[in-house]
Amino acid sequence: MKVLGIETSCDETGVAVYDTSRPGADGLLAHAVYSQVALHAEYGGVVPELASRDHVRKLLPLVRQTLAEAGLATTDLDGVAYTAGPGLVGALLVGAGVARALAWGLDLPAVAVHHMEGHLLAPLLEDPDLEPPFVALLVSGGHTQLVAVEALGAYRLLGETLDDAAGEAFDKTAKLMGLPYPGGPQLAKLAEQGTPGVYRFARPMTDRPGLDFSFSGLKTQVLLAWQGSDQSAQTRADIARGFEDAVVETLAIKCERALDAAGCDTLVVAGGVGANKRLRARLQAMAESRGGQVRFPRPALCTDNGAMIAFAGALRLEAGQRADAAVRVTPRWDMASLPAM
Repeated sequence: MKVLGIETSCDETGVAVYDTSRPGADGLLAHAVYSQVALHAEYGGVVPELASRDHVRKLLPLVRQTLAEAGLATTDLDGVAYTAGPGLVGALLVGAGVARALAWGLDLPAVAVHHMEGHLLAPLLEDPDLEPPFVALLVSGGHTQLVAVEALGAYRLLGETLDDAAGEAFDKTAKLMGLPYPGGPQLAKLAEQGTPGVYRFARPMTDRPGLDFSFSGLKTQVLLAWQGSDQSAQTRADIARGFEDAVVETLAIKCERALDAAGCDTLVVAGGVGANKRLRARLQAMAESRGGQVRFPRPALCTDNGAMIAFAGALRLEAGQRADAAVRVTPRWDMASLPAM
């Protein structure tokens, strides 16, 4: 089954084709992502209306480009998958509308995909031997969640952020220190030049039981440290390192607790922050210390992309699931409500 995947939940337009007849990553025939970073940079964040309009401009040319790279015509497709939520409602409607129109015009089955399930399943695209049960850390600009994956499609929320997501905290902290948009990757790069231990910030909510997160107080700590400093280049790097260390250590502590709570030793990490080098190294060390394993998608598949939507959609289409002809999106969507595969 050759499935076209479309992702337009926020500020990346992603398109991919996945072929279920080929094993693992070999099934990814082509994928392309267009980022709107330059468009939103002057505003310091995503402007929803501009994001939607840019998806309108870029999506169909990207579909044509991806099909050409895969060596396919639209008549070669067997199904269409699209992100239906969570995300920005206008952006979601662009992808859903195009996907439903293609499916209707080609008389193909279509399936609505949960954006975070796409992230969660992305590591399986390259590691087909990976099977539940495992714990997933979904960590991005909009979400920070720990999920017990008991089977594909059977998800149980263990903990989530009570305020800012980890990626959002990275971006906001970078902005308050004057780093350009998007700030998260800039802050992580700057932290490489910082000296560990010069600034030590709290590891939020690790001094009490539970698996929820909170990063807003950490962001305030950094703001106060920055305002009270000499604001030199080295100080900025040292503060960035202290902030990154605090986030990474907090995530590692909570992940280890989640593995204990779920009674397993396999951790899957997905989402944009999953590309952070220090987080990867810390979680790898944690997993090895307990005789377990941690799996990450390649960095290009950590951020929003069409490949994860094509893959997740292909699994659900093969399970016999279909969406009706209506164009529906769900900007707020509980992953635990998804049907099993």
